[in-house]
Amino acid sequence: MANDNAPIQFPNIPPKGPNGDLLLAAERAKATFDVKSLTKIMYTEQYLKKMDKVLDVLENDPAFDKSDRYHHSRPEKIAASLWKDKRLIELTKEHNWDEEEVGIANFLYDMSTPFTLHYSMFIPTLKNQTTDEQKKLFLERALKHHIIGCYAQTELGHGSNVQGLETTATYINETNEFEIHSPTLTAAKWWIGGLGRAANHAIVMARLILNGKDFGPHPFCVQIRSLEDHTPLPGITVGDLGPKFGFNSVDNGFIMFDHYRVPHISFLAKYSQVKPGSGEYVKPPNAKLSYGTMVWVRANIVLGVRMAIAKAATVAVRYSAVRKQFVDAANPRKWDNQVIETPVIDYTMQQYRLLPAIASAYACYFTGRDMMRLYELNQAEMAKGNFGLLADLHASSSGLKSLTTTMAVSTIEDMRRACGGHGYSMFSGLGMFYQDYLPNATWEGDNYILTQQTARYLLKTYRNVVAGKAVASEYNFTVNYLLQYLQNPNAKCPATTGADLLNPELILSAFGFRAAYGIAKTAELIDKQGHSWNSMLVEINRISRAHCQYMLVRTFIVSLQTDERFAKPENRDLLKVLRNLASLFALYTMEQELGEFLTSGYFNSEQAALLKQQVIALLEEIRPNAVALVDAFALPDYYLNSALGRYDGKVYESYTKAAEGEPLNKQLVVEGYEQFIKPLVHDGLNPAGAQAAKL
Repeated sequence: MANDNAPIQFPNIPPKGPNGDLLLAAERAKATFDVKSLTKIMYTEQYLKKMDKVLDVLENDPAFDKSDRYHHSRPEKIAASLWKDKRLIELTKEHNWDEEEVGIANFLYDMSTPFTLHYSMFIPTLKNQTTDEQKKLFLERALKHHIIGCYAQTELGHGSNVQGLETTATYINETNEFEIHSPTLTAAKWWIGGLGRAANHAIVMARLILNGKDFGPHPFCVQIRSLEDHTPLPGITVGDLGPKFGFNSVDNGFIMFDHYRVPHISFLAKYSQVKPGSGEYVKPPNAKLSYGTMVWVRANIVLGVRMAIAKAATVAVRYSAVRKQFVDAANPRKWDNQVIETPVIDYTMQQYRLLPAIASAYACYFTGRDMMRLYELNQAEMAKGNFGLLADLHASSSGLKSLTTTMAVSTIEDMRRACGGHGYSMFSGLGMFYQDYLPNATWEGDNYILTQQTARYLLKTYRNVVAGKAVASEYNFTVNYLLQYLQNPNAKCPATTGADLLNPELILSAFGFRAAYGIAKTAELIDKQGHSWNSMLVEINRISRAHCQYMLVRTFIVSLQTDERFAKPENRDLLKVLRNLASLFALYTMEQELGEFLTSGYFNSEQAALLKQQVIALLEEIRPNAVALVDAFALPDYYLNSALGRYDGKVYESYTKAAEGEPLNKQLVVEGYEQFIKPLVHDGLNPAGAQAAKL
């Protein structure tokens, strides 16, 4: 008799050949460039060595085990996350890891945890917006994890509208304290990562009230829980806000303040100050300096998009090379002289989904890298008292955060669907990944709201160009494409063949003209025809999108032209592949936005047809390098955590093993059989039941 407590196991037989490892090996043999050379361009050798070292530690540490990740309940996710957070601190000390190695460990673990906001928002804010005295009091303790923090800005009733926040911080002149208060239910801080259970401190954005006057939101470092026993301090109501669509490994929380007093030192005073006793306000040198942390976070989000898209594309491309379906009668695939089913990556429709995703990952890599360069440059300039780059960086980071995270969300889901039915399994590695990535489209600025910040900058720049207050500059390409448009607003695309559309100058002219046309028409409707801002929000979203797509295309193309590493003879084949990718990204984007290129008058219907044909031609050109291009991102199997995206191609073996680990399969007979199934089935086995069934 079978043991009903025995686990279910698959028989030890191989899948139908040729197996995935052989198919992927054949794909890798098709590559026209050296994969390791491309990897070393995207990462330094030192970084890759560090990744190997950190990976070896994580794969052998129980706190970083991912094998049960897809089975965990929410309490189990939080518990596992806290274990990982503590263990990472211990490993950092044990192995003397530097900041980059800690970052690699968090990247490889690939799941946000209760301490994530401590590192990504709390500490950066303390670094950027505190005095020396406050650094000693707050930052030094945070770096040692003696205090654990979060960033409490969003409220139940207000998110993107920071100026509409309701929480108040009223200065009490007599005691030199601030009284933090939640005057309404909608003033409750909400969605705050790390706040629900883990944090004992928070950066609280509250309206500064001095001598009865409201000075708008300012940051305060506030203790919220006891350091002795972690209980909420008197005057504070705090907790977890409950299950979410995804991101359930983080304790997003709420907090309300009931006339809660904090000392004067809690007011972060690097830029703005409140004089003790009098409550006199000292203005910052620039009104937007307090947004420094937000700009840093958005720039990092843009940089992180490349990995989000690369992860999804890696899984889908490898699986598509292994998964076989049907036989292409016109071009049958053979293996050892035998006709086999066609790997789905050979179907043009699959290539049309997969290859632009790869191109997007590389476009975001080059743009993300450039965004961080600009951020560091701006920080250096602000240290000198020059705030000239801040407005441009703020607008760029806002628009690119909106565009690229929207791209990532769409691509992850499309790559999941490109995996067919098996993409619906959590073991694909893409279902939970989609859920956990999705908040990126909302946090640090809702993607639709953010486009307004970019559009305001674009319209202001356009007005300055028209007024002769802006001149051409190698550093301000926005001014350059606006000037080019105004010199000839009736310009037409000169392409007569599909090959003409591969010309980088023509591509940039097309994207620049389309963006400038939209900006000019929007400015005319607002400035001359009196349209309200609200009535123009759809167009405002479009011009931000057009401008940021121009940025992505331009940065991709220019990076290939200016990076000296691509000029080396040994990288000639690599450069050709990346140029094809840049062309595919540009032309595929044009095709998706074809209505705007036609509406601007720059393209005609014949050129639109040429564009569609050239996209298909590029797919055929890039197809042999598909697997090699995702391999170059060097994403370990531990990071991917996907049965379908394994480097070795052993998809079916890994998938069935994962299914064996399902808790429901730990015993042969399901719990509840005796109570719910057996009475029904056995009723049909007794004579009365059997007779009734016959009737």
